[in-house]
Amino acid sequence: MLPQETIRRKRDGVHLTAAEIADFVAGIAPGHITEGQVAALAMAVVFNGMDRDEAVALTLAMRDSGHVLDWSDLPGPVTDKHSTGGVGDNVSLMLAPIVAACGAYVPMISGRGLGHTGGTLDKMDAIPGYVSQPDNDLFRKTVRSVGCAIIGQTADLAPADKRFYAIRDVTATVESVPLITASILSKKLAAGLQSLVLDVKLGNGAFMARSRDAAQLATSLVEVANGAGLRTTALITGMNEPLASAAGNAVEVRNAVDFLTGRARDRRLFDVTMALAAEMLASAGLAGSNREATRRVVAALDSGKAAETFGRMVSALGGPADFVERTDKYLGKAKVQHDVIAKRDGFVTGISTRDLGLAVVALGGGRTRPEDAVDPTVGLVGLLPVGAEVRKGDALGIVHARSQADADSAAAVVSGAYALGEAKPPLQKAVIRRVALR
Repeated sequence: MLPQETIRRKRDGVHLTAAEIADFVAGIAPGHITEGQVAALAMAVVFNGMDRDEAVALTLAMRDSGHVLDWSDLPGPVTDKHSTGGVGDNVSLMLAPIVAACGAYVPMISGRGLGHTGGTLDKMDAIPGYVSQPDNDLFRKTVRSVGCAIIGQTADLAPADKRFYAIRDVTATVESVPLITASILSKKLAAGLQSLVLDVKLGNGAFMARSRDAAQLATSLVEVANGAGLRTTALITGMNEPLASAAGNAVEVRNAVDFLTGRARDRRLFDVTMALAAEMLASAGLAGSNREATRRVVAALDSGKAAETFGRMVSALGGPADFVERTDKYLGKAKVQHDVIAKRDGFVTGISTRDLGLAVVALGGGRTRPEDAVDPTVGLVGLLPVGAEVRKGDALGIVHARSQADADSAAAVVSGAYALGEAKPPLQKAVIRRVALR
């Protein structure tokens, strides 16, 4: 069928067959389907949705657009995690080495920034020499020898999704449950996993700002993944404030190293990381209970084994062998660092998290077009959490920018994103609920 006919049928709300979807997807990677046609189908899906069968068909078609990895030769379980995206969400950088240090294998295929959210791949690219898109031989060698590898999609792993993903990022077609589901799962299915844990973000810094939408996405992901033969559960976690106290690329890498080494650990970041790590170990069959899994995770952190594993992964993929020990030597720093000053006394009662993510993009830490280069040095650090008490003149956060003009613009956004009140707000849970196949 002609691609325009497939677009028309979805535009008119007609159910697409698996064959129609497969034909359309087959033309995405080689460029037979134009960028305009991909964007048009995506927009039709945004308006008319896809049912479960269509979402499964789209997921499998994008998985099958390239090579599917086989890890059956590894002596342990193969598992992974994926986040639907947030601000200050660097969990993957800690999670992969933690779980690997506990005996699992984690071939983590990640994406770049999408909309206002940061991308794990952009963070890893902030490390000098790190090969974030290795060939399959280096990828497999690293996973086998280290236990984990955080990489981007190689040319032959779900290539249709890679192009679809980039087009969605710049055509306002990100917020669609079936498109998000298919994009996430096609990469994970192509990675040859045996189990998967999903971190579905909920809040004003997430793509899903309403509880029912996050629950719908989590349910879709769990049902489609299990329907495709991949054992999957999900945690819904809060994103009404940045997860880490840093948002950007190099700044989030530095935050992750501090977490792994124990130099500093943001409370909400710790809660979510621990919960996801425990879920992954249980899902992979490496722990019989959440308590046992948590105990193993704590041991991996406290012993230094998780930090060591991260360092070995960085080195194996071309980064400095002493990166963990000498992080500040290798990570670039922005030319301008500018405090965002509180204008009154009070407590932080709320944060417009999406605005902080957009501020990072505007600083150069994200993209407005697929071909845009990212400046790894810019971002926000020292971000105060909801509930923090501040005095007039205290810093709400610090902007890292390329110029004073950029810093001033970002500081205005950050200042406007913070709401201050007289009373300390109640503490919100970082982990809201678990979703599993019924």
